[in-house]
Amino acid sequence: MLYVAAGANLAIAATKFVVAALSGSSAMLSEGFHSLVDIGNEALMLVGMGRSRRKPDQDFPFGYSRELYFWSFIVAMLLFGGGGGMSILQGVTRLRHPIHLGAPFWTYIVIASAFVFEAISFFIALQEMRRRRIPGRLWQKIHRSKDPSLFTVLIEDFAALLGLVVAALGVYLTHAFHDPAFDAGASVLIGLILCFAGIALAYESRGLLLGESASPPIVADICRIVGRDPRISVVRAPLTMQLGPSDILLNLDVEFRQGISAKDHVQAIRDIEDEVRKAHPSIRRIFIEAR
Repeated sequence: MLYVAAGANLAIAATKFVVAALSGSSAMLSEGFHSLVDIGNEALMLVGMGRSRRKPDQDFPFGYSRELYFWSFIVAMLLFGGGGGMSILQGVTRLRHPIHLGAPFWTYIVIASAFVFEAISFFIALQEMRRRRIPGRLWQKIHRSKDPSLFTVLIEDFAALLGLVVAALGVYLTHAFHDPAFDAGASVLIGLILCFAGIALAYESRGLLLGESASPPIVADICRIVGRDPRISVVRAPLTMQLGPSDILLNLDVEFRQGISAKDHVQAIRDIEDEVRKAHPSIRRIFIEAR
């Protein structure tokens, strides 16, 4: 999905910069910056995905899965500063030094084409989000998702679609009222949209970087699996940590029933581990504290 998005953004960015140069549109130049930042972001996410697959070693015994969350945070900072900051700066510069825009025909063609490609990418990511059956509305799905490669594309594409609508309105109003301030204002607004998208990405990445727990349905199912074992009398709240999109650390605190043998203790631990891993393959490491 990231390769498709990066390829589409490369073509879109080149076209936006050409049309911005020909028309003089500040909004189109901001959209070019936006697509350029998106390409860099997708490249960084691919780097993070590759590095997160490295095997555990002596320095990182739990592996490198969380490195993907680090790179997603870097992506958020680039979107905020690189995309949003540059767009706002460009808009303010054009407000102070306005220029006359050229014919808008090719600008509209590029905006329409970019909107189609961004919409396709957005709906592909949306379908993937729905396929994973994360409960809640879209913003809740994004918040509960543990995969930055998915929610980053969703947030970026949504910001891109909003930005294109703003760019089209800015160009139209500029020509309708013969006032370049509309185009410059559109550039500033696009920058603010990108800043907001960067903040949203940073917020989601922050929790994962700090050691966010597994999703509530998974935690509840763990309690159900452990609690139905007849050898267990008490199941305390499981401690989980999301190390990566498909890598969860689980710590269980349980009490065994009185009178069972040491052999039953050992077998119960093995059975619990097997059942939990069978139900949730993403739980790779299980530590059980038995009393």
